[in-house]
Amino acid sequence: METTQKTTTQSIYPALRYRNAKAAIAWLKSVLAFEERQVCEGEGDSIEHAELAVNGNLIMLGSCKPTARDKSPLDLGGVTGSYYIALDDAAAVDALYAHAKAAGAEITREPVDTDYGSREFSVRDLEGYGWSFGTYRP
Repeated sequence: METTQKTTTQSIYPALRYRNAKAAIAWLKSVLAFEERQVCEGEGDSIEHAELAVNGNLIMLGSCKPTARDKSPLDLGGVTGSYYIALDDAAAVDALYAHAKAAGAEITREPVDTDYGSREFSVRDLEGYGWSFGTYRP
């Protein structure tokens, strides 16, 4: 009997806007281990479009545009989005937590083993977006 492997492809891509997208890219790379896939610069110091990946998951981001309705959490005075990224195992979660803490990230939830079987922690980035990393896969 032949078996086939099912390949899962990401189909939802968070798209974030930052006041200072260049600083956000640097922070996400250095603190949360994102890898730069593509960065398209815009006018002045702006980022028109960027793609970053972590553990096989891609996000897109760019600079807030003064003529658009784009807002950073800094502009709105609170968290406007929170993102959960599943990692392979508890050791990976703990290693990323230790790296983020050592890099000075604002930890909003210390590592915890949840009732639903996940190991996870949360941070807030330099403009206020929430990021959670854990082993939970719905």
